[in-house]
Amino acid sequence: SISVDHEDLSVIGCACLVTTPIPEVLTYFRSPRRSQPVWELQLGPEVPVLLDPQGHADVRLIRFFRRSRYAALARSTREAYALDLRLFLNFLALRETRWDEASSDDLADFEQWRRRDPSNPARIGGARWNRALAALRLFYDWAAQQRLISGNPVVTRSVQLPGGATADSPVLKAKDVRTSNVKWLTLRAYQTWRNVGLLGYGIDGLPEKNWRGRNDGRNAAFADYLVTSGLRRRECGSLLLIELPDDSAGQRYHMGRVAGAVAKRAERYYWVKDSAVRATQTYVATTRKDAVRRARCAGRYEALSQRWLVSKISNRGVLTWTTLAGEVYTAPLSALGPRERGLLYRESPDGGGIEPLSLWVTDAGMPMDFHCWGTIFDQASRRCAALGKPIRCTPHMLRHSFALHMLVALQYAFDRRMGLTPQERRHYRLVFGDVWTMVKDLLGHRSVETTKAVYLEPVTGLQVDHLLNGRDTDEVDDLLTRLADRSGLVIDDREAVAP
Repeated sequence: SISVDHEDLSVIGCACLVTTPIPEVLTYFRSPRRSQPVWELQLGPEVPVLLDPQGHADVRLIRFFRRSRYAALARSTREAYALDLRLFLNFLALRETRWDEASSDDLADFEQWRRRDPSNPARIGGARWNRALAALRLFYDWAAQQRLISGNPVVTRSVQLPGGATADSPVLKAKDVRTSNVKWLTLRAYQTWRNVGLLGYGIDGLPEKNWRGRNDGRNAAFADYLVTSGLRRRECGSLLLIELPDDSAGQRYHMGRVAGAVAKRAERYYWVKDSAVRATQTYVATTRKDAVRRARCAGRYEALSQRWLVSKISNRGVLTWTTLAGEVYTAPLSALGPRERGLLYRESPDGGGIEPLSLWVTDAGMPMDFHCWGTIFDQASRRCAALGKPIRCTPHMLRHSFALHMLVALQYAFDRRMGLTPQERRHYRLVFGDVWTMVKDLLGHRSVETTKAVYLEPVTGLQVDHLLNGRDTDEVDDLLTRLADRSGLVIDDREAVAP
């Protein structure tokens, strides 16, 4: 339970961060000095609760997490911001200062300690500090708007933007920020990592005799889906069976849609390679089917304390489901986040019983938490390193690799090698936009500047335009190999052996 002192809600700092695992209503009935209920607070899923060293929570902090712009941020951003705020409150607690009394001097001292104090064993760089500063600014701007503080510790100044407009920027904002710290894999390096790390092959291209990977088909299908679609780990890891693109058209790429509650910002369409869709369908028909069968035999689905059985899916993507309590609900598919999707089940088309609607399931047949893929990728990278192929790969690196490949491929398509006249190239750019805009749309970025600065900025420094003006016989893979030769950011494997 969480105790709340109604008489003194201005607590000092916090000792821990608690998140509610499931939607529930926490009611704080009585304060020591009152006989009537004080207040009720409904906490949704994954709402942070900051506790002070005495185990008390501040209702104003909870209100910030539930009612401010914080609640509309992406899940990963919310998690990071909550931890940043917790650390600052702990810093204030050591100074015996309440958060609503913090001054600009307190924040300046915090910045000094986080970034430059030799006594701090875990100092951070400019980019990490700017993220923490953004979290504190969001919180204190909200507190000022709610008239909870007399002065904002996050001091700002007016700066002029490139277009001539002005904006307020924090005085303590770091300037030594590395805009991009990404690494990419060429197709050849990815295939080596995939075959050795996920599928159990040796570096000689032959299957390892002692390999016991029961989920290798699932893991390889997931990785292929990422690298050929550019989806984020959260987006791909939250897909449902009914969201798998239809491959009946016989095209090289198929169009899918990312739900708004799963995407980082808004619902969008994406393209994924036909081979990745077929590999995923094979996983559904084999590895996944076996896992679901084992779960049924073990009675795991019947033992669930919470399960939503879908009875109808409308043409407009509205789901109707029934809870274990017999309550019937409806909601658009696009409005269901990762956790809610993990509660969805259906009657299997083969008549064998119920099954999860989640596309990716564990070996036990239960819906996978998309965070688990980070561990799976780490294990694959360690296996590669142990066999003499030190290729490290993360889910987000596959997104970077997709972006780089598409940048080069699209530029190649607009280049003279496709036989387009200058007039035809101008026409295509007017209709479809330039290459950066097209890659921005594929990645689901808000602006072209984000695409250039965060993901693909190193490409400019490597003079890709010069590389693309090479021999007419060069293919996209050849260009990426030449790019890898010039940069430590692009990982290649010239000694790869195909299985």
